[in-house]
Amino acid sequence: MELRRLGRTELKTSVLGYGCGAVGGLMVRGSAADQERAIARAVELGINYFDTAALYGDGESERNLGRVLATLRPDVIVGTKVRLPTPVERGRIGDAVARSLEDSLRRLGRDHVDLFQLHNPITTDGHGTAIGVAAVLDEAVAAFERLRQEGKTRFIGITALGDTAALHTVADARAFDTAQLVYNMLNPTAGNAAPEGMPGQDYGRLLDRTQRADMGVIGIRALAGGALSGSEARHPIGMAAVDPIGSGPSYAADARRARQFEALVREGHAGSVIEAALRFVIANPAIATMLVGTSTLDELEAAGQAVSKGPLPQAALARAADIAAW
Repeated sequence: MELRRLGRTELKTSVLGYGCGAVGGLMVRGSAADQERAIARAVELGINYFDTAALYGDGESERNLGRVLATLRPDVIVGTKVRLPTPVERGRIGDAVARSLEDSLRRLGRDHVDLFQLHNPITTDGHGTAIGVAAVLDEAVAAFERLRQEGKTRFIGITALGDTAALHTVADARAFDTAQLVYNMLNPTAGNAAPEGMPGQDYGRLLDRTQRADMGVIGIRALAGGALSGSEARHPIGMAAVDPIGSGPSYAADARRARQFEALVREGHAGSVIEAALRFVIANPAIATMLVGTSTLDELEAAGQAVSKGPLPQAALARAADIAAW
């Protein structure tokens, strides 16, 4: 498994990371035996980054990951996240962040994590579940830094969702070590110009900003929550309904657009649309690790096999760009 530098953290992460979220669902709703088999197999494949959050299954993901890691004891990198309750009361962010990490460490059975990340969307002024830029830079950063100084996390990061301008501002501030951001065949705008007529959010080449700040980038939604399979069917233990992030108006619309990429398979660029989608993401060298969540061991094996073939070649990337512009 290829290892890439996670920005200024200097950690070396596997190009394929294991997402322990609710979309795939295995680490939230799967059996204990299947969870242990999946983590063990992931380690055998060379995966060394495991990503969870307090939000996933209301702590179930952290509890299950902690249990399996305590049994297997692999040498891996663990990241988790805090979703602050909103509206955020100014002056109390530090307490909420610290309390969340303490709870996460208890569920994980660890005295520290390698990476602790802000899970709320970030917007200019803050609305809904989002936090405003000023609150992030004025209060959240200080709270995260205190936890780093206390030895409870080695590095700090954000989930780069929210307003594009706000995300650019936070990246430019160089206050966080890492960013999880959306980058896939349906929405490649974190790394490329927006295809004409593309639905969804234009992230304005956010990867340029993270690179200048030497932030490590964790790619999320590589398969658009599963829509890049081209199928609207959901596995029984997966999330029953998946809202798009940054892509189309609905999961069904994303799946329809994904089927256009079957041309890559017909033309011999990849064995499946899923394979093409995963190899598309790792073709961007700014992505240090790409998270894939699974419902089954077979899905994990397929992801490992896709990544083992390496990035899509330039001709396939150009063809994908043509298709995205339809």
